[in-house]
Amino acid sequence: MIRTIGIITGVDAEAVALYPGQSANNEALHGFMVRQVNLAEHNIVITCSGIGKVNAAMAAMMLVEHYHADLLLVVGTAGKLSRRDEACFQIVEAIQGDYGASRTSGFVHYSAGAWPIGEAHAEAFHAAHMPETGLPKVRIITSDCFVENADHGKRLHQALGGDIVDMETAAVAQAAARMDVPWAAIKATSDNADGESSGDFQANLKRAARVAAEATERMIGSLPRG
Repeated sequence: MIRTIGIITGVDAEAVALYPGQSANNEALHGFMVRQVNLAEHNIVITCSGIGKVNAAMAAMMLVEHYHADLLLVVGTAGKLSRRDEACFQIVEAIQGDYGASRTSGFVHYSAGAWPIGEAHAEAFHAAHMPETGLPKVRIITSDCFVENADHGKRLHQALGGDIVDMETAAVAQAAARMDVPWAAIKATSDNADGESSGDFQANLKRAARVAAEATERMIGSLPRG
C-alpha cells in the first residue's frame, strides 16, 4: 500500500497549486522547501525542486531518503511537441532528450546512463500503473533545455516519439529506478515548444499548473485504500 507520496514540481506556482491552503507542516531541508499535507489515507510531501534534471533528481532522493516516499509524482507544466488537441496528460513513459553523443552527422540519442559509444539505443523509463484518470497517456521528453525553437521540438518528437517536453520528469524516473521506487507524472501544457514559448509559458503557467494539480488530486483520491 502506498502511504507517502512525494510530489516534485519545477517551479513554485506548480507546487502552490497542489492542495491549496492545506498544510500540516512546512520545513526547509537541504535547500528545498517541503510542505506536508495529511489526507485520510496518504501523507503528501510536496517540494519545488527548481528547474532542471539535477535539481529534480536531488529532490527525488531527498523525498525517498528523508520522508520515506513510496511513490514519486512529477506534477506541473510542459511544452507540446505534437499536434494533439488535449491540454493535460498522464505520463506513461519518460526519456531524456539530451543524453547521447554529438557527432558530425548530428546528435545521437542513447538510454540515460548507458555507454554513449557504438550502436545507439534510447530506451524510456516506464511509469507505475496508476488509477484511470481519463487523461490521454503520452511519452514525455526531458532535457536541460527550455525549447523555444519549433525545429528543435520537431526533431525531438521525430527522434524519440514524445508528445510533450519538460525539464524534470525523466530525471525523477531515472532516480526512482535506481532507488526501486515507483513513479508517475501528470503534466498540463503551457506552450507549444516554439518561438512563442517564453511568453506563452509565463502567460499560461498558473492556469496550466492548476489543471495539472486538479488532475493529480483526483488520481491520488482514486488510489486503493488500505
